[in-house]
Amino acid sequence: MFTGLIEELGSMKKINHRGNTLVLVIEAEKIMKDLHVGDSIAVNGVCLTVTKFTKDHFEADVMPETFKNTSLSSLKEGSKVNLERAMAANGRFGGHFVTGHIDGTGIIRKRTHIENAILVEIEIPTENSHFVLERGSIAIDGTSLTIFRTSPNSVTVSLIPHTAKEAVLGLKKEGEIVNLEFDVMAKYFYSFMQKRESGPKTSGVTAEFLKENGFY
Repeated sequence: MFTGLIEELGSMKKINHRGNTLVLVIEAEKIMKDLHVGDSIAVNGVCLTVTKFTKDHFEADVMPETFKNTSLSSLKEGSKVNLERAMAANGRFGGHFVTGHIDGTGIIRKRTHIENAILVEIEIPTENSHFVLERGSIAIDGTSLTIFRTSPNSVTVSLIPHTAKEAVLGLKKEGEIVNLEFDVMAKYFYSFMQKRESGPKTSGVTAEFLKENGFY
């Protein structure tokens, strides 16, 4: 489990391609201090397992499913990546529940500067639009962000100067790909309501009731 609060920007030292798999060698500093083989690291929001490490870099494998469904396949040597270690049990929870299991990718449509904020509009798959709502949470490349605006096929988030400096989304340009993880609570709730709708009819909270009251 992660929080979506990026610990540092790492750098791709080397990428070994093996068909539809990758071995990533990532340079880092802060997260190396208590790293162990087998630890989980979110790399641009994708939960990966540390297989080897030295004092200044670690390695992680990317399997075919991850290769096909995330933006990791587009990384190049020198690319900056968001890094976050799994949350410690005694840690402070500052973002939102982030699993590191990517739902799909989006494309940056537009970047707009308004005073000290950067508004970033991101195209999302229409089949996932029911997981987003204004002032709700979304993880973009592993960064926990609040949704500023929605449309049937996009979300807009606002970056404060600190986030723009410390997370890879601040470096990305229009047309680039980002990893998307929708709020896990929304996904579980939607799945529950779908099963409820298809099962025996009972009294109580229904999907229609929730829609009427602005939940989704």
